[in-house]
Amino acid sequence: MQIVFQIVAIIVIVAAAIFTLRGGGARHQALRRIFMVFFIAAAASSVAFPGIWTWMAKLVGVGRGADLLLYMLVLTFLGFVATTYRRFRSLERDVTELARHLALAEAGAGQARDKPAGDTEPS
Repeated sequence: MQIVFQIVAIIVIVAAAIFTLRGGGARHQALRRIFMVFFIAAAASSVAFPGIWTWMAKLVGVGRGADLLLYMLVLTFLGFVATTYRRFRSLERDVTELARHLALAEAGAGQARDKPAGDTEPS
């Protein structure tokens, strides 16, 4: 049964990697919210019913419930890092694009100021 948990963990890691490389959007935000609700429920149940986690850990071949929670936390953290990285890269692209537009706009305004009003070029 432990091999099943290891396979599931590897699938989650690969999914986090794919999620990092793919485009985002409202669908991914909805998935993050669903997973957040799941992990809030898991955290509450681990405090209220710790025996359930030990039972589930044994079911998937992990020694203790605390170990299972740790593994789940690591996988969740990996997903968080992947989504944060994607958002950071997107913000960097946006700031670069805005800086380019601002530089071009200021360069155009500077050329218009430097040109004398009565100066015409010969035809």
